[in-house]
Amino acid sequence: MQFRDINEIIRFAIDKEKEAAVFYEAISEEEYLSGSRQMLKEFAREERKHQALLEKLADEGAAEGVDDYKFKWIVDIKRSDYTIDIEYQPGMAYNELLMLAMKREEKALALYNKLQDEADTGSSRKLFRVLCQEEAKHKQTLEAMYDDYMAEMGD
Repeated sequence: MQFRDINEIIRFAIDKEKEAAVFYEAISEEEYLSGSRQMLKEFAREERKHQALLEKLADEGAAEGVDDYKFKWIVDIKRSDYTIDIEYQPGMAYNELLMLAMKREEKALALYNKLQDEADTGSSRKLFRVLCQEEAKHKQTLEAMYDDYMAEMGD
């Protein structure tokens, strides 16, 4: 994937975050259990936060926003590495919804890592690094939720 400039990267990433938020919002409406509905709506809110971060970068200038970003090592629990890809079905169990979300975050993180490796400028690489960190944080949160739930269930 080739981008003409950093603004095109940001627009691409905003579209990806919007797509994810719309996905979670749409499937939340199909759930009959209020807990599942609320969890999916929270996933959508998290994606909207990523979207807002990117829109702020676009408005204020990506170079300045990326320079101020505080990087922190995010431990990869790798729980999603041991789950299969699943498609959404209304009425999925809580752990299945978490697996679905974990896999989506895993794929987003892999995409941004790949694009970071292919970036041809320092500012582009740094922006993809920011995106990687944001996806890694989200993935880690979901994997921790999954681990906690499975532990409660005796797994």
